[in-house]
Amino acid sequence: MSESKGVLQGFKEFLMRGNVIELAVAVVVGAAFTNIVNAVVKGIINPIVGALGSQNLDHYQACLTATCAKDPKTGAFTDGIYILWGSVLSAALTFLITAAVVYFLMILPINKWKDRQAARQALEAAPAGPTEIELLTEIRDALIAQRTGSPSMPAATPGTIGTQKTYE
Repeated sequence: MSESKGVLQGFKEFLMRGNVIELAVAVVVGAAFTNIVNAVVKGIINPIVGALGSQNLDHYQACLTATCAKDPKTGAFTDGIYILWGSVLSAALTFLITAAVVYFLMILPINKWKDRQAARQALEAAPAGPTEIELLTEIRDALIAQRTGSPSMPAATPGTIGTQKTYE
């Protein structure tokens, strides 16, 4: 029984991972989005293609054999081998439209948002430069050393203005 609990626990952990939840949401959104894409293909793309011929892309076909026959009443194929390239074209257009809309309306904005978040985190994580007080202290020390001609200036640290040069 301990092995079955381990398997069930592993299955529960698998289901609770973020990737599985995101995949489930993507499938639901994709299924709902299918209706929109189908409407665009049927309402916009098919009429544009229909300007060249039939509005129904399923009517575009090619016959591979010399004896191709179609029943005039039902429109069903009775003889020959047909390639229905119109339905393949329709499916390819549906896929391209779906991919483009998902990319431009979902993926691109999310990637831009993630880039902005990463840039913001990089700015927050960057080491802070010297404060104004530290810079003013360094300038004061440099001016005092220059005025007195003292070569004993504190060692240069990152963010210092310059180093004292002595001329003999």
